[in-house]
Formats: sequence, C-alpha cells, structure tokens
Amino acid sequence: MYFERMEQYGVEQLVFCYDQKSGLKAIIAIHDTTLGPALGGTRMYPYATEEAAVHDVIRLARSMTYKSAAAGLNLGGGKAVIIGNPVTDKSKELFHAFGRFIETLNGRYITAEDVGTTVADMDFIRQKTKFVTGVSPEFGSGGNPSPFTALGVFHGIRAAALEAFGSAELKGKTIAVQGVGSVAYHLCRYLHEAGAKLIVSDVVQANAERAVLEFGAKAVGVDDIYGVECDIFAPCAMGGIINDDTLPLLKAKVVAGAANNQLREEKHGDQLAARGILYAPDYVVNSGGLINVADEWFGYNRERVLSKVEGIYSQLQRIFEISKQQQIPSFRAADRLAEVRIDKHRV
Repeated sequence: MYFERMEQYGVEQLVFCYDQKSGLKAIIAIHDTTLGPALGGTRMYPYATEEAAVHDVIRLARSMTYKSAAAGLNLGGGKAVIIGNPVTDKSKELFHAFGRFIETLNGRYITAEDVGTTVADMDFIRQKTKFVTGVSPEFGSGGNPSPFTALGVFHGIRAAALEAFGSAELKGKTIAVQGVGSVAYHLCRYLHEAGAKLIVSDVVQANAERAVLEFGAKAVGVDDIYGVECDIFAPCAMGGIINDDTLPLLKAKVVAGAANNQLREEKHGDQLAARGILYAPDYVVNSGGLINVADEWFGYNRERVLSKVEGIYSQLQRIFEISKQQQIPSFRAADRLAEVRIDKHRV
C-alpha cells in the first residue's frame, strides 16, 4: 500500500522511526532530491491514525519540493511528522531520539520547525545531528521563521490583489483570516498596518480574541469564516480546507494564505478558477519561512532573506501571467514553473 502511495506522489523514501524509551513515533518523507538535499519542517500532531499521518507527510513533502523549486532554491523537498500532542507529549528525550534518526540519513533530509514544534525543539535535535536549521540565533540562525512566512504571505496577498482588483493597495479591503496562530498573528499585524479590515476565526478562542484586541478584528465561529463577505480569504490553519463542502460557501474574490495544501484535491483548484476566484498557490505564497531557514543552512544573511521574500510578489505575478497565457488555473501554472526547473536538473 505504501509503495503505491509513494509512486502516486513521486516519493523517493519513507522512513518510519520508533523509540520505545521516549515514545517517539515519527515518519520522514523525502520526496525529491534532484535540486539538493530535502529540507522541510517537522510537524507534531495527534493524528487519529497512522494512515492519516502517512498521507499528510507525503503530501507535505511533495509540496516542499515544489516550494523549493518555485522559490529558486537548490534544495529538494521533504517533511517529517511526529505523532503526538505537542502540548503534553514533548520531551528532550523524544527530540534527541528523533535527531538520531535524522543523523542516520546522512544529510538527505534537513529538518526545521513546523506546526507543533518550536525553535527550542530544534535546539534539542541539534544536540544529536547537524542536519537541522531554524535553531536559536546564538547558533547562527535567524530565529523563529514565522515572521518571514507571514511577510511572504503579505507580499503574496498584495500581488493577488493587484491581479484581482487592479491595485496592490489593501487599505479598505476586507480579509478573512482562518487561524490566527504564530504565522497568521504576524500576518494580521502586516494587514492591519496596511489598512485592511480583518475578520478572524481560530479553534483557540484566545488567539482570535488577541486579534480583536490588537488589530480591531471581528471574530466569527470556525465554521462561519468560509461564508463571510470579504475580498480575500486567507487560510492560515490546516490543509485541505478548500473542498466540496467549503468551496460553495466562499464569497471572496481571492484565496491567498499561509496554510499548506489548501486544496483538498486538484479539482478544487479547477473549481475555484471556474468560479472566477483567484487562487494564489500556497507553496509559493508561504515560502518565506523556507527561504529563511534555507539561508541559515548556507550561511545566514538577513538582508538577503528579506530580498528573496519580497521576490514572492514578482514570482506570483509571473505565475498569474503563465496562467493567462496558457489558459490554465494558477495552481497548475505554479506546478509547471516548478517542474520545468526540476526537469532541467534531472540526470
């Protein structure tokens, strides 16, 4: 079954990691190393089943391949998931064990933080392997990559606004932000400073309340966010949220946010285009964090990172142009752009 899934998504390697003492249960997916070693974060989440964890890590790894290629990085795509509750199940021993498994891959996979993991967790991993980035600044890193992801999403939203509304100006635009965690909190700050009106939702009520207090946002229920009247819908929580149930509810003209794998299936990208809703491909929009941690791996320079993150704006413009020229949805245009670069480097 797993080999069929690997063939379906083009995965090179799937590694199952178990450590009895720490309770570690983890899966590493290396999707493609044509452009370089696979770089991608480690997600910690209480998956209901092992099958759900495998499905998620494979899709996330594939997305990282395309994200690196589209961002012009000499890196491949990979991802890891740790099955567990990030609030109750973390320990130094667990991340030490995970670091030892990463070390056995001899540099084919480089990890970083992701949903459910932090800079402190990466510091524990670093004690057992050098193949980790997104660590504390005292080790030569840029620290938490979330603000860079948020900044890239902000530039992406501006590029999408230019395409959809004729202006990158966000003042007066109503933006519905789904999920107001670490990345989206910084994104809301950028949007608020740009004069946007915010509508927010989050499964953690305190996150939504913080956005209300600090940015004057309006909070709605987690199931209500899809149908609100807005100009731009920004998914910043988990993936697969554009699907058969939610897509008919959307009233936005643009979908652009930080979440990975926003489309449940490719057909939903086609359906967005058919409805005249502009989709800013997620792995292009949210690549700022990857750009930041990748720069750490090669020798960190903050100004270089900021310049590359700003380039997300022009990269999206290029994708929208390909979409119009070839008369294909924007998510397929982004895929073609990435695939052309990867194919040029295949032996």
